[in-house]
Amino acid sequence: MSKPNLARRVADAAEIALTTRKYVTFIDVVTGLRWLHSRHVDTWRQGRVATLAELADVDEDRLLATVALLKEWALARGLKPVDTPYVAGTRDRRELRFTARHPQEPFRVHWVSPDLGEARLRRLTERQSKAPDLVAVAPLNDWTCAGCGDTGPYLIMEEAQPHCLTCADMDHLVFLPAGNAALSRRAKQESGLSAVVMQFNRRRKIYQRLGLLVEQAALDAAEERCLADEEVRLRRRERDRVRRAEQDVEFQARMAAEIARLFPGCPPARAREIAEHAGQRGSGRVGRSAAAKALDENAITLAVIASIRHLDTDYDSLLMSGVPRMEARDLIRDAIEGKLEEFRRRA
Repeated sequence: MSKPNLARRVADAAEIALTTRKYVTFIDVVTGLRWLHSRHVDTWRQGRVATLAELADVDEDRLLATVALLKEWALARGLKPVDTPYVAGTRDRRELRFTARHPQEPFRVHWVSPDLGEARLRRLTERQSKAPDLVAVAPLNDWTCAGCGDTGPYLIMEEAQPHCLTCADMDHLVFLPAGNAALSRRAKQESGLSAVVMQFNRRRKIYQRLGLLVEQAALDAAEERCLADEEVRLRRRERDRVRRAEQDVEFQARMAAEIARLFPGCPPARAREIAEHAGQRGSGRVGRSAAAKALDENAITLAVIASIRHLDTDYDSLLMSGVPRMEARDLIRDAIEGKLEEFRRRA
């Protein structure tokens, strides 16, 4: 890939992150470039690999070139550099390394919009500098503790090796399943020592949160607090539900308008249908991505293509007949391009 082309792609990925959050990180860019998946970042943050570069689809020199291009773009945009420590979710809280052969400082910089107020910048810096939660992994396969040679339901990584809760001095903690946000938040606040329990989902290829390990006394105290204000929290949840629904309607309307702008030949009802489907909260569809929320042209186009694929081609029938997914996509490529051209022509 040529340097101008890489610079353009870095700028595109950085622009999406800046629009969404008012700051940009190196990790935002490499995940936006699809060189790393979020599950790789999770593995690295858990301290399960020595460097982030080990999990990337490109070599360390390409990562170094990328962080240099990010700096050039950020300075040209007038963004402010904020050095931010990255520490592992392990007992030793060791500093995370991005690469093995290069200085770590350029990779740690968060580039912050000058429009970000001082109070919000201070909160952001405090949040990013805070040590991450300890992570306990619920393994899918058999494993052996590096300390005692035994095993258990959860492991804690120490010095890049798995340890059981007993060897990690955490076997007095009890498991609180995920599902009750208020109870989990308060139990964590009350507990002097806690850990987030994660497990790898093979189908989705990501680490998912199963719950918390907390002290028994902390859990008891949290349950009492939740019982005392249960009615108030129910009313608040209902207000939040209404507010989120209103926000979704507004976002989907803006997305439909952008579809109509980019594809003037697309019927208005079809544009609204695409926006409502792609932008549904919690769907995980392209319309809920950071790029789509920023009304990025590529993300909007992908949402339109997804609609055409399922509604205007034989794609679903091909899948049902046993045609492999990528082969089916090749077979319908011309039909999709034809429909896109039709939508791009002004009615």
